[in-house]
Amino acid sequence: MGLYNAAGIRITKAAFPANAVTDPQKVVTQDIYSTRPYTTPSGDKQPEGSIKTLAYKAGAVLRQSEIDKLFPAATITTVSPATGPTAGGTAVTITGTNLDGVSAVNFGATPGTALTIVSATQLRVTSPAGTAGAKDVVLVDDAGNVTKTAGYTYA
Repeated sequence: MGLYNAAGIRITKAAFPANAVTDPQKVVTQDIYSTRPYTTPSGDKQPEGSIKTLAYKAGAVLRQSEIDKLFPAATITTVSPATGPTAGGTAVTITGTNLDGVSAVNFGATPGTALTIVSATQLRVTSPAGTAGAKDVVLVDDAGNVTKTAGYTYA
């Protein structure tokens, strides 16, 4: 009794042909739901609200790569206005994708204030005071930070 390879050679426990897993499994610890907007087939006016669906039941086993796919990185399409005074206080609208996971917006190294997530494609933030010149706009996102180089200029 034992384990053998295709050539008929016995395999020992120490020589078992396996590699370390780089994509570990995770056990879901609570029920997880996804939501989507409610739509009508005819395209008529949509009632308010969304549909909630069970996505993963507690106890489900997922690979880390599957979890990572559930949290796509944000992107920045526009920063408007892209210029403001060094005193700060400018209401800035950022458009892009997957913005609903953003927890902070930095102008250079300084965090903006009054962050409001409007939708997955738009957020608003108030610019902090800063020194004259172009600053990177950095979205602090749960899928990883995203930077628009020289995205905002203090005049």
